[in-house]
Amino acid sequence: MMRPDLDRFIAGWRGPVLAALIALLAGLPVLMLLPPLDRDESRYAQATSQMLEDRDFVDIRFQDDPRWKKPVGIYWMQAAAVAVTSSVENRDIQPYRIPSILGAMLAAAAAAWAGAAMFGQRAGFLAGAMLGATFLLSTEAGIAKTDAVLCGAVTLAMAGLARIYLATRAGEAPRRPHKLMFWLGVGLSILIKGPIGLIVVVPAILALSLWARDVKWLARLGWGWGLPLVALIVGPWAIAITIATDGGFWREAVAGDLAPKIAGGHESHGAPPGYYLLGALVMFFPLTLMLPAALATAWSRRAEPAVRFLVCWLVPAWLIFELTPTKLAHYTLPTYGALALLAAAALTRPIGPVSRYAGAALSLVGGLAVVLITVYGLTEFGRSTAQGWATLTIVFAALAALIGAFLLMHRAATAAVVIAIGLGIVAHAGLAGTIRQLKPLAIAPQLQTVLERADLHPRQGRPGPVAITGFHEPSFVFLTGRATELADAEQAAQARAEGRPVIVEARDADAFSAASARLGVTGRAVGVVEGHNYSRGDDVSLTVYAPSGATP
Repeated sequence: MMRPDLDRFIAGWRGPVLAALIALLAGLPVLMLLPPLDRDESRYAQATSQMLEDRDFVDIRFQDDPRWKKPVGIYWMQAAAVAVTSSVENRDIQPYRIPSILGAMLAAAAAAWAGAAMFGQRAGFLAGAMLGATFLLSTEAGIAKTDAVLCGAVTLAMAGLARIYLATRAGEAPRRPHKLMFWLGVGLSILIKGPIGLIVVVPAILALSLWARDVKWLARLGWGWGLPLVALIVGPWAIAITIATDGGFWREAVAGDLAPKIAGGHESHGAPPGYYLLGALVMFFPLTLMLPAALATAWSRRAEPAVRFLVCWLVPAWLIFELTPTKLAHYTLPTYGALALLAAAALTRPIGPVSRYAGAALSLVGGLAVVLITVYGLTEFGRSTAQGWATLTIVFAALAALIGAFLLMHRAATAAVVIAIGLGIVAHAGLAGTIRQLKPLAIAPQLQTVLERADLHPRQGRPGPVAITGFHEPSFVFLTGRATELADAEQAAQARAEGRPVIVEARDADAFSAASARLGVTGRAVGVVEGHNYSRGDDVSLTVYAPSGATP
């Protein structure tokens, strides 16, 4: 149990702030340690860098290709972060990740703030801390994509909605700041990822109204100024992009991205229902031990307005995600705030033996899964430099699972959660360090190193752009610039004839040599990079060639 003096320390605004700091601590290792990732992160980062280079903050492009799949919000946020903390020329991925970690901090703070009103200050703080420490949110917090920011926006909207709902149930007038939180969260979620946030918010509202057979509370949401506020957030860019692309953005976003995901397993990301439930054993780690108690609380205390609200936040959206054919691990992240709050609600009362023993068992399963994933990565792709980080991951993941399970079985649930959070954060940091040291997976950074050592990188004043065959991944484009030529063997030979650096994948080597011979050009190999392209699932071998006449 927490001491009374600690309860006073987390009272008021301090609980949400401390929860946000825990989210910061959990996500920072991923932000700092991982190289640019393929494919989505580097696509987002490269499109943002081109916005800054072109000063065009409406049309979204990756190299010369339109990137009309998601709205502009995350690109604007990344552009602001880069402009304030770095520059496009540096090609550092960390500044592009700043919005994601801020989104995770917002999610943790919003959960803590809502939980304090629902179940008390202690439970609220623990809810925010649990959400911020989950492996899923703390991973997304360090990656330059939409998902952590979307989680922050949706959790903010649902926190405001919770306060409005509870006030109306208590016969009180909802406060305007709570309505403002709701509408701001909704508007931000749309600007970040279109309708995805509404998949959480709208079913929750409908479920609450149907469950209570009461729609009168909906009149208290502030529709008269809330909808115009959302329109003000989204509308200017929506109009501008419609004009700039002659409606092409909406055709591509809906027909080319959203509809295929609903209709089937888009881009080979299909999975059967139950995928997210099984994945939660790792994604919710190190708090996997609280999943049975959270679900038991959702059922046994469903008559309580606060618990009912959380059930309506969690269940409809989760079912929609499970039934949608296209599945990626992060899709359910906007519902994790409800899971964390239900887990915190469970801590306000003694946890029954079934939930305790089931939670202990799931904790061990989750910890074992993290250990096995780490061992697999180390065995398949590791070098000696990865062993220290991997050991840290394995030891602390095992301790989080074992100590958490032991304390939970012995009726010390709050202590189990606090210790699991602390140990889990260290394990997650170790996992980030392990991934950083899996050099065969970091192909683009290795290629960049070879180019720099041979004095061939365009940033060093050499003629460019670099032409590359086979490995057409966004991470390499991000590191070498928008002009990078994603070539075939013939185009690579032509680039060699033009005196530009060339990188050739082994499968294209014969065709490249033949094309070079026809053109009568030669060059010298300055390095070979071998690794595993995890986006395509195959091994690659890439040879870097200096053009004829380049200084050795």
